[in-house]
Amino acid sequence: MDVLIVGAGSMGTWFGDAVDADVTFADVDPDAAAAAAAATGGDVTDLERDDAYDVVCIAVPLGYAADAIAEHAPRARRAIVDVSGVMAEPLEAMAHHAPDSERASLHPLFAPERAPGSIAVVRENEGATIDALLEALERRGNDLVETTAAEHDEAMETVQATTHAAVLSFALAANRVPEGFETPIYDELRTLAAQMTEGTPRVYADIQETFDGAEDVADAATAIADADPDELESLYREAARRVHGDDTREE
Repeated sequence: MDVLIVGAGSMGTWFGDAVDADVTFADVDPDAAAAAAAATGGDVTDLERDDAYDVVCIAVPLGYAADAIAEHAPRARRAIVDVSGVMAEPLEAMAHHAPDSERASLHPLFAPERAPGSIAVVRENEGATIDALLEALERRGNDLVETTAAEHDEAMETVQATTHAAVLSFALAANRVPEGFETPIYDELRTLAAQMTEGTPRVYADIQETFDGAEDVADAATAIADADPDELESLYREAARRVHGDDTREE
C-alpha cells in the first residue's frame, strides 16, 4: 500500500511512521517534507503533481483541511483520511470530492511525541484499505475510539477549547511564588501549563478558532470574581456536582 501524506508537520510525520505502508510527503515547505521523509523512510513529492496513491492522508492545520481534501481527493485510488482534529467539515468534503472512495476521519488524542494513545475514529464508506490502516495503528499500541463526527466535535469544545483556555488563563494570570509555598493543586496546574506551552502556538490558536469553549471559561471566571462568599459557596457546590456527578451531597 502506498500513502500520500499532505502535510509534513508533527502529525503527518507521526502518521507516516505509524502505518504499515510506503509513504510520500507533500508540503508547502519542501524542507519539512524532506525532514518527514527522512524520519520515516519515505519519499517526497510536489503538491502540484497529480500522481495517484492507494491512500491520501490530509494532515494539514484545521482551517485548511477542507481545501486540501478538495485539491487532493482525486489522487486517492482507494481511500482518503484526515488527521486534522475536526471531523464534520472534512468528512463532508470527502463525501463530496471522493464519493466512491473509502473515507475516515482520525483524531489522535495526544501529541505525537506521546504516542501511542487513544485515536477517535469515524468511518464512512469503509472497506479493506481503511481496515488495514486502522489495524496497523492498533498494532502500534493505539486504542481506537469509534464515534460520530457530531459527538467528536461537540466533545472537543470541552476536551480541547475549554481545557486549553482554562490552563492558558492560569498561566497568564498566575505569579511565581517563593519556593516552598507551592500547593498540590498549584503544582498540577503549573505542570499542565508547562506542558501546553512547550507546543506550537498556532495549533492552539486553530483549536480556539474552530471550537467554542473559551467563552464559557471567561464567564465562569467572571462569576467567581464577582461572587460574594455565599455565592461562591454555591458555585463551588455546582462545580462539585458537575465533576462528581448528581449524587454529590452537600454537607
